[in-house]
Amino acid sequence: MAGGQTDGEDKVSLELTEEIIQSMEVGMAFRDYNGRISSMDFHKTSNYLVTASDDESIRLYDVSNATCLKTINSKKYGVDLVSFTSHPTTVIYSSKNGWDESLRLLSLHDNKYLRYFKGHHDRVVSLSLCARTECFISGSLDRTVLLWDQRADKCQGLLRVKGRPATAYDDQGLVFAVAFGGSIRMFDSRNYEKGPYEIFSVGGDVSDANVVKFSNDGRLMLLTTKDGRIHVLDSFRGTLLGTYNVKPVSSDSTLEASFSPEGMFVISGSGDGSVYAWSIRSGKEVASWLSTENNPPVIKWAPGSLMFVTGSSELSFWIPDLSKLAAYIGRK
Repeated sequence: MAGGQTDGEDKVSLELTEEIIQSMEVGMAFRDYNGRISSMDFHKTSNYLVTASDDESIRLYDVSNATCLKTINSKKYGVDLVSFTSHPTTVIYSSKNGWDESLRLLSLHDNKYLRYFKGHHDRVVSLSLCARTECFISGSLDRTVLLWDQRADKCQGLLRVKGRPATAYDDQGLVFAVAFGGSIRMFDSRNYEKGPYEIFSVGGDVSDANVVKFSNDGRLMLLTTKDGRIHVLDSFRGTLLGTYNVKPVSSDSTLEASFSPEGMFVISGSGDGSVYAWSIRSGKEVASWLSTENNPPVIKWAPGSLMFVTGSSELSFWIPDLSKLAAYIGRK
């Protein structure tokens, strides 16, 4: 990809700094979408990226050489959210058309449905898969959070909520979080029936929860809300470490944010289509990239990489421009 970073050795020898983030620019973009990208996910152990789009397509990319390997259309059901299972060519995705079987397990290899998951009665707005087990959780506008096993088509558990829910497993699969109504409820995965073991407040922000996530090491959490706030908390004590503000988003959009791999920075979209980056340590904005779009992009940081990806009306891979980095130039 263009933009300077072509050598794998450079990739691993550079530690992520504010200067590197400030140098980042689009190294490759795919502009062949006929609708906005609604969701995307990196596989944890392969070089694959999957996207879902309003043009009713699911696309599989090989990130290592920036190529689209496959496009699968879901014209009948539509597609909204998509997440990899542990297998690099199997995904779970939510549909836009009809809610009775709104979640599906799909093999991208041969375009076959392996299972339909029945339970929700409205749009699914949150989907999180456990990295260590076959379990996953989903949250819906029907005000339920359902717990699933990929091997069964009926849910294994149900939690009722009072608002739009955002859900996330931690990387170990030991706990999961459910956010709504200005707080994050923490559950033990093995004893969730007993209710949350902790409830963390997010500073009085009671606007709709959009996305909740854990950092890779599990020590931090972030929550985005409709009013354009990104809250970062200590995931053990619930201490609010910082709140970053962007433009609010419409009720049918989702404000997404992502931790950098080592958990030192947060990148986020905005209701005006822009992208921002903050240092968690200082709480200060370190970079911003303005946009001509007027909807928040989907945004994900690539696992263990100096790259993040944004999805809007196009798919963009952001990488450092090494020519802008004085320390790198001096080392060379």
